[in-house]
Amino acid sequence: MRVSDVIAGFIDEMLSEAGGTAELQRAELASRFNCVPSQINYVISTRFSPEHGYIVESRRGGGGYIRIKRVAMEAKLLIMHTINAIGDTIDANTGAALIANLRQSKAINDEKAGLILAAISVRALKPASVMERDELRASILKQMLMHSV
Repeated sequence: MRVSDVIAGFIDEMLSEAGGTAELQRAELASRFNCVPSQINYVISTRFSPEHGYIVESRRGGGGYIRIKRVAMEAKLLIMHTINAIGDTIDANTGAALIANLRQSKAINDEKAGLILAAISVRALKPASVMERDELRASILKQMLMHSV
């Protein structure tokens, strides 16, 4: 398991235990996981972004902190925010992460999530050139989400 996965799991567990809001100190986490503070920044920016259903506030300095809050959003609104976050291209891992967030937030059910993941998978898009796959994936993902609302 990668360090970023371990850090993300730890933060997610903290959020669950704290009722959806947690205050962290970057240096303390970096020391705990024996990594550089920029690794903590990377995990927070990629796994705990607004597109993933979180609000992140930070204050730098000696007493600085990072506050992460899980946001409960109406399913339709979360799906629309996700569609707007996709852009013109999306890679398979990012697409899967967005679907996992929608599933975890109960915006889509397991059956829809499975169908969408199958449609945007590397295997499904294999006939397209490597250059076209991320563009096709974004288009398919947007269309499937728009029709799931």
